Amino acid sequence: MKYAERESFWKSFLVFFLSLALLSGFLAYFEYLKEKQSLETTLFNQMKMCSFDFKCTQFEFDFVPIQSSKLYTLSSEPQGLYTLFPIPKNDTYALKLRFPQKHYELQLQQLRISIVKYYLSALFVMALLSIMFSLYALYPLRHALQLTEEFSRDILHDLGTPLSSLRLNVSRLNPHPEDVKKIERIEYSIQTIASLGNNLQSYLEGHELQQEKIELNTLLYNRISMFQKIYPLLSFSLSHHSLSIRANRDAITRIIDNILSNAAKYNTADGSVSVTINPALFLVIFQDTGKGIAQPKRIFDRFYKEHERGLGIGLHIVKKLCDSMKISITVESTLERGSIFSLDFQALTVC
Repeated sequence: MKYAERESFWKSFLVFFLSLALLSGFLAYFEYLKEKQSLETTLFNQMKMCSFDFKCTQFEFDFVPIQSSKLYTLSSEPQGLYTLFPIPKNDTYALKLRFPQKHYELQLQQLRISIVKYYLSALFVMALLSIMFSLYALYPLRHALQLTEEFSRDILHDLGTPLSSLRLNVSRLNPHPEDVKKIERIEYSIQTIASLGNNLQSYLEGHELQQEKIELNTLLYNRISMFQKIYPLLSFSLSHHSLSIRANRDAITRIIDNILSNAAKYNTADGSVSVTINPALFLVIFQDTGKGIAQPKRIFDRFYKEHERGLGIGLHIVKKLCDSMKISITVESTLERGSIFSLDFQALTVC
């Protein structure tokens, strides 16, 4: 199952199962109360029969001053349940039959064990029903995701040919000096489209199943070198520390590229982007001197953007990739001062 399918399955299972379990718990409790009342009724009837012939051994006998308000009424006391019965031709004393508390507790315990056994058996059946219900409810989502994936893969496949053609033709151009900026913008647009395609390709692939050992300092150095060429006016720096993780290289590259791309695109003139590796805390920290983010809590929402440039899906894909690989990502930002993205790789660290 994919991440979205697993999430949907477990949520459906928990909602259905917990609802049934809660309802069954109430029914089991009321059944226990009903059986307890039935037990007390049975004990009262047995006491009543015993008061006539005294042919019973489970009750204790005693004679107490008569209390008319408690005659023929099952009552309780610390020593157990008891009932008072009148004695013919005696208005002073009453016959007291008592069922010992330890025997009463023993029968209640047996009753509770019986109810719990039935309840656990019912929970097992409900769990099976919940799994079947969840799988049935998951089918339309799985079918929709499959169609979306197939459509996306077809688009990516068809997108490769025109992009390759554009790159080839642009590389063969001999522009006049006044047209150099225009050609650079075309090349940048081609690179942006290719990057979006790579993001989607990385998201569609089963990256969580394809893992390898990655030296983050080496990977970061290579990606920063590429962005330094694209943004020669910006200053990029990388700390001299190393951190090894085990993950999918392409997915980690997509995460790094998106963060570096945003840090560069929305930076100030002659700004800087610094990347710090903290091996002690398993952190990689990206800090820029850009425009900042007005609403950092929404930055990972799909299609959310605060500037005209971009489509608002790059950081959404970053968040999805981080969630699927158990990478914790946090953002701190101040307007007109810049942003700080922190990636916690503790779950992927190679010991």
